[in-house]
Amino acid sequence: MTNEEYFYSLLPKEEIDRLPYLPTMGQFVDWFTKEYADNPAISDMTNTITYKELGERVARRRAFIDGLGLPKGSHIAIFDRNSQDAMELFLAVTSAGYVAMNFPASLPEMAVVGCCMKFDIAAIFVREEFMPLTAKIQGTKVLPAASIAETGVPSADIDPDSPAAIFFTGGTTGAPKGAVLSHRALMRGNFNTIFKPGPIIGVHRYLALLPLSHVFGLIAGCMGCFYSGNLMFTCEDMKAAVGKLPAIKPTILIIVPGICDILAGLVKMYGPQFLGGQLRMIISGAANVPPRLTEIFTKLGVTFCFGYGLTESANLTSANAYPLTNPTSIGRVYPGQEAKLVDGELWVKGDNVFSGYYKDPERTAESLTPDGWLRTGDLCRFDEDGFLYITGRIKNIIVLANGENVSPEALEEPFYADPCVRDAMVKEDTVEGNQVIAIEILPLMPAFEGKPFEEVEAYMKNLVDKVNATLPTTHQIRKVTVRTEDFKRTGSMKVSRV
Repeated sequence: MTNEEYFYSLLPKEEIDRLPYLPTMGQFVDWFTKEYADNPAISDMTNTITYKELGERVARRRAFIDGLGLPKGSHIAIFDRNSQDAMELFLAVTSAGYVAMNFPASLPEMAVVGCCMKFDIAAIFVREEFMPLTAKIQGTKVLPAASIAETGVPSADIDPDSPAAIFFTGGTTGAPKGAVLSHRALMRGNFNTIFKPGPIIGVHRYLALLPLSHVFGLIAGCMGCFYSGNLMFTCEDMKAAVGKLPAIKPTILIIVPGICDILAGLVKMYGPQFLGGQLRMIISGAANVPPRLTEIFTKLGVTFCFGYGLTESANLTSANAYPLTNPTSIGRVYPGQEAKLVDGELWVKGDNVFSGYYKDPERTAESLTPDGWLRTGDLCRFDEDGFLYITGRIKNIIVLANGENVSPEALEEPFYADPCVRDAMVKEDTVEGNQVIAIEILPLMPAFEGKPFEEVEAYMKNLVDKVNATLPTTHQIRKVTVRTEDFKRTGSMKVSRV
């Protein structure tokens, strides 16, 4: 089975025929406004608007933006939570021919100022509560996020290869930067979101739990909803929204593994009905997905899928629609991409690949080859059926004293397979001046309910002994720390190695 056959077999043919790949955000907005006109589009649990109303409001937002007198292609930031304003503004900025950049809601004042300067932000739409954080901005128009004109204007005529959005990213080389996605790349990512098991058009209730400033939250969590004519519930407070799951009754959740863990714990405390009673599917990504999560939610009757992607590849590079069959694979590569391994590193090429890092030609050259291949920085392998597996990350490789390379992720894999381990991190350390391989383990404490911490430590050290028995002497773990507090985490809830 080819990759194209794998993904296209997931959907009913009549739905595939209704879902075209559209190369610009303007075409996308115009299409869903007509295609799903009467379907409910966005709700805050009090007010709900249809796709026709959404399209009309986006047109009025475009008119307001055009009225600012900025040259087409100017950079416009959105500093908000996951609100209806934020969603409409992103659609409006991009479909009007400007370049959108969603600022994380957690940005402090000086970071807001610095980002406006670094990314040449011409205008910024700001949530009312964040207005005090913009007081020191100079040379950038500061506008309320609620800004909207009385009448609308059409979508702009847009070159598919022109920039559509800039996303914050650690990139493939570590330091935070701005990845530029063209309309063609952004829309290929948006289109890839349609590939889910079973019917998808107008049958799902989404909840925008992941920040729209993160490429996974924006593309998989929001644009995917609009591509398939489904209903999106806004989320201006993630903790409050999780408490409202029984009332929202989502049918699908796009979340990271850390949130999956939280939900699994809440289900254990309050029962499956805490999820609303209608949840049919979870799409997880942006971090390692332990097999135990697949097992937990599958037992609840929830289809659990996950995949792999980078900001630089418009989020979606591969997906595993049947993780019970291939529980440790990140799936098959989406159609419309080429993929190859170069010295074990995954390289990808296609419409979805980014244009480069904004004003950073040196790092762009490190990640993009002259002929358009994206060096992902991930060490991978393919099995005989075309399924992809991550074996490590180049920048994390530990070089032993004898010159051998050790992948921390490869050593972590058997620990994630254990149902009593929540997270683990392998790293280089020293003992009495000698280089050793060390591990920090965060136990899944509900699995040890009522037991003293000494028993938890003994279990984990025994687990390390079992793993070491399968490893060459040079690769064995010599230092073990069982954590009582969570790891430091990134914005996407990955374990931070910094």
